[in-house]
Amino acid sequence: MSEPAVTGAIKVFLVDDHGLFRAGVRAELERGAAGDPPIEVAGEAGSVDEAVAGIGHLKPDVVLLDVHMPDGGGAAVLARVRPVQPEVVFLALSVSDAAEDVIAVIRAGARGYVTKTISARELGDAVRRVRAGDAVFSPRLAGFVLDAFSDRPGAAPAVDPELDLLTRRERDVLRLLARGYAYKEIAGELFISVKTVETHVSSVLRKTQLSNRYELSRWASDRRLV
Repeated sequence: MSEPAVTGAIKVFLVDDHGLFRAGVRAELERGAAGDPPIEVAGEAGSVDEAVAGIGHLKPDVVLLDVHMPDGGGAAVLARVRPVQPEVVFLALSVSDAAEDVIAVIRAGARGYVTKTISARELGDAVRRVRAGDAVFSPRLAGFVLDAFSDRPGAAPAVDPELDLLTRRERDVLRLLARGYAYKEIAGELFISVKTVETHVSSVLRKTQLSNRYELSRWASDRRLV
């Protein structure tokens, strides 16, 4: 079935637990994403419950959805909204570019996934494209989805029991470690102490039964965490 033609302004709803970030996205979409059709920010929410209520009341065309929030994040919003409002289109907007985050939110029903490094113009284009029926991804993220939904040998598994053993913070530390960050740089990036970084690395080594950061880097690369 073809998508309906977009004739008026596209109503967008923002979901992110950081108020300053929501304000910035609102300003970018309303001032910096000029185009046709125009984009109108109809509402915003900072939690899963607020998002479900707001989307139900305002009935937006597109929801810009953060993947990680303290009370459940994007997947929780999708699980509660899509069964009752299947016409709403979801576009994930996240700081994370990890394969498991991309795959999880697309499996839950989002039509695209872009990272927060996207420009105002690109974000506006992405909103218009998903509303028109396209799937939109930041560069390199589409490969994660193709792998996850492919039956070909070597495709990345949608569920990885070893990866599931790691906490979210351990994955954050591992991702930066695999990118070549020093412990002090990881601490600065994640706003934690060097001692805490060392604790997380030790925990990851124990859970993965690996011996050093070089083996961890290879392990992370194999799972597209880098």
